Amino acid sequence: MKTENLTHVYFLPGMSASSAIFERIKLPTEKYKMHFLEWLMPLSKDESLSDYAKRFAKQITAANPILIGVSFGGILAQEIAQIIPCKKIIIISSIKSPTEYSFFFKTVKTTRLYKLYPVTFLNFLEQFLYKKGSSKIKNTLTVYRKFLPIRNKLYTQWAIRSFLLWKGSHNNLPLLHIHGNSDQIIPIKYIKNCEVIKNGTHAMILTKSSSIEQYILRYLA
Repeated sequence: MKTENLTHVYFLPGMSASSAIFERIKLPTEKYKMHFLEWLMPLSKDESLSDYAKRFAKQITAANPILIGVSFGGILAQEIAQIIPCKKIIIISSIKSPTEYSFFFKTVKTTRLYKLYPVTFLNFLEQFLYKKGSSKIKNTLTVYRKFLPIRNKLYTQWAIRSFLLWKGSHNNLPLLHIHGNSDQIIPIKYIKNCEVIKNGTHAMILTKSSSIEQYILRYLA
């Protein structure tokens, strides 16, 4: 089937993640063309999210696409939808406005603790555990490295800052929010108007992919 007859769906992964997190999501190929995007490096740790979104959006070449973003990728999707015409937005394990931040994130933002994030130390700790840890720890780290490969200090500092300082979007596009009721990173008690995945954690794109896929298909239909 010609691609002009298909609906183009672009997938945006979560913070530090690769598009491999979507490998279990399948959409009918006779209706949809799936595009999997990867993070670009920010120009600086202070690059605005709107400027970053403009650069990132250049990867989206289809007209009037559907955007699907996980966590921070959901925020980026909403930013991009303010730059280019989009048909619909689907966010997973994410937020629709700063009012949905948890008390913890609001505290980190107010106190500016995000500036002290020890990304270098965490990278060192991971390498140490992989060399000295048990086989179970090594297996866990192998999965972690596959789905969360970006350890760049500049990217991490920029992403955390951009996530915490996001001011929200101002578009009226149709939006589906899918959230897990066991998400400890973005607790559901702060989230409004979402479809709930039972026992879904912040990583449910990996563990509840079939349930998420069903919500996506119903919404797109």
